[in-house]
Amino acid sequence: MEILKENIKEEIHVLMVEFPSQGHLNPMLRLGERLVKKGLHVTLATTEFTRHRMLKSSTINPTFSTISISGVQVRFFSDGQSLYYDRKVNYESYMKSLAKFGTINLSNHIKEHFPSTGHKKLSCIINNPFITWVADVAINHGIPRAMVWIHPCSLYAIYYCFYNKLNSFPTLTDPEMSVELPGLPLLHTEDLPSFVHPSISYGIFPKLFSDMFRYIKKYKWVLGNSFFGLKKDAIESIADLCPISPVGPLVPSSLLGEDEDHDTGVEMWKAEDTCIEWLNKEASSSVIYVSFRSVVVLSAKQMECIAKALKNRNSPFIWVVKQPDLPEPDGAGQLPLGFLKETKDQGVVVSWSQQTKVLAHPAIACFITRCGWNSMLETIAAGMPVIAYPHCTDQPINAKLIGSVFCIGLRVCLEL
Repeated sequence: MEILKENIKEEIHVLMVEFPSQGHLNPMLRLGERLVKKGLHVTLATTEFTRHRMLKSSTINPTFSTISISGVQVRFFSDGQSLYYDRKVNYESYMKSLAKFGTINLSNHIKEHFPSTGHKKLSCIINNPFITWVADVAINHGIPRAMVWIHPCSLYAIYYCFYNKLNSFPTLTDPEMSVELPGLPLLHTEDLPSFVHPSISYGIFPKLFSDMFRYIKKYKWVLGNSFFGLKKDAIESIADLCPISPVGPLVPSSLLGEDEDHDTGVEMWKAEDTCIEWLNKEASSSVIYVSFRSVVVLSAKQMECIAKALKNRNSPFIWVVKQPDLPEPDGAGQLPLGFLKETKDQGVVVSWSQQTKVLAHPAIACFITRCGWNSMLETIAAGMPVIAYPHCTDQPINAKLIGSVFCIGLRVCLEL
């Protein structure tokens, strides 16, 4: 028996825990796929609500408690709320519920599936910045911890310096001061991430990031969704204080020259096939692609200005307009009256697109975007010029990098 035990090879198991959002889930799945290819056993845990959203846009069997995506075993836990609870409207209370019930359910999951003895012992738990409570669960179970930083490494450096008070930042008495940080261009107020602005309140997020960066030593590793050649200066500038290791770009494999049939990811909304069919009929480098993805809802004035610009430009376009679940006041998020009829021979409007395939299509000429980091990495991998129209969070610094560091596009400076 002892000889048999010695011959049982201990498996390396990694548990990833993800925030219930498509933009957070897909990079983690792609990292998981890479770990699987290295011979590790990877499980990703996320909420039951995520499975509910995935069911609407895929053929996943709703009776399965576990699904497999590119070798990653995906399990689901309760966040303490019903499927019909409005998580977007009640965001702050939802985050508290997620932390409370997630802590309990994740701990039970570890005890049940990864006992502290035997060949299935957990070697590491990986989470993203929005669910810092996962690190405390890992500590309680004596498991090493890693975090995937889903924003640019430049933002990691900015937040670390800001929350640890290592540099001067704008204040209420000096809101327009410039910020000079190692490895970054001179940053003006409009270039800084939302959470460091002294006059703007963003609910629980400043405290969330403050706690994370003050206790960053909880993590043995910080992994960045970037690559060294792209963010060399920012990565090196923070190396002695709190190093970050680039493991990206965590984009679909087709953008890295591999077979698109092997792309790893999930869609929370069903994409319309008309995009690619329509693009196949257009001339090379002729189409303007406009998409602000799933979170941002433009004001009626912003919608009107973009519609007018597309009409006047008279170039073919694809405009992704995701209608809000409930009508917004003052026509926010709504297309101007008559726009579809007036442009029916010029472009198409869809509720959701397969962005990777759109960006890689030879008919696309440029991408008008809010500059979320996932979209930026996909754009860089696709070699697509950008018109940047940032809104909040990491988007302003991403737009700064686009224009001043990567030199792949222009920023819209006039607020609509």
